[in-house]
Amino acid sequence: MADLTGSHTGPNVQYCFQDGNSSCRKAFLSTSIYITLYIFFSLISAVTVFLNLLVIISISHFKQLHTTTNLLILSLAVSDLLVGLIVIPVTTVALMESCWGFGEYFCVFYFYITCLCASLSLGNLVLISIDRYVAVCDPLLYHSKITITRMMCCISITWCFYIIYDAAIIQIFVNVLVPSRCLNECFIVEGFMWGNIIDLVITMVVPCSIIITLYMKIFVVARSQARKVFSKQAASVSGVKTVQANKSERKATKTLSIVVINYLICWIPIQFYLFFLFIDNVSSFIISFLPLVNSLINPIIYAFFYPWFKVTAKIILTRLRRS
Repeated sequence: MADLTGSHTGPNVQYCFQDGNSSCRKAFLSTSIYITLYIFFSLISAVTVFLNLLVIISISHFKQLHTTTNLLILSLAVSDLLVGLIVIPVTTVALMESCWGFGEYFCVFYFYITCLCASLSLGNLVLISIDRYVAVCDPLLYHSKITITRMMCCISITWCFYIIYDAAIIQIFVNVLVPSRCLNECFIVEGFMWGNIIDLVITMVVPCSIIITLYMKIFVVARSQARKVFSKQAASVSGVKTVQANKSERKATKTLSIVVINYLICWIPIQFYLFFLFIDNVSSFIISFLPLVNSLINPIIYAFFYPWFKVTAKIILTRLRRS
């Protein structure tokens, strides 16, 4: 865990447990910095919860938004909501305090829910990339191949798989240690090196490879389609509708590709940090919190690129004010 305060020696040294020098020392931050950081991280948590709730309510309440792509956005928003509700607050306390007061079981739960949210986010992004691939590369059969029922089944299978998988990984390959003295002892111990490698391949390498491969194919096909459409300059009504549909699909694809890139930027650094632990304390603090900001950025991306989110958010907020 990053030490943001440095060592503190002297007669006024305080310990997490006042029973001798064997206990961990409490962190010393100036009151202004301490309060400022807590306010800052609390705002991030609150805004993350608020924005993702808006996305969830918008898609759930308005039937016009019940599309296959929006179901994936809904699933992603639920996992981001869990990050804002649980992961960010606990991570804030873990990074700011030097005394772990939550106990062994909550330490295990905290590690589990963090891994689960990361896995679910990437699993949803894989489904999004598949959805966009079919929409762009096989648009005529998109609505017959990708239905609401099939998409709900895929989302349910993804959630069930990662709920069971992450629990099994923690049970078999990972030890989460919480001796009764200090925060630094609430950490992950790899019980089996191959377990870490297997987990990295399943939860990061394979999904990212699928996403990158599909999006490369998507942009090649999209560019080819755009050239064909503009070269023909179709003037018929059906031609205009086709052009508008292609533009709509390409816009949705670009928006969701930004979501994918945002995830990779936020999560890849933490993977390098876990394998190369020579980064300084300030960098490790930033890298540890960077993946959590991903859950805040996603709904902001929707707000900028999806007109429906702006409209529905305005309606919801107006109704809340009136009530």
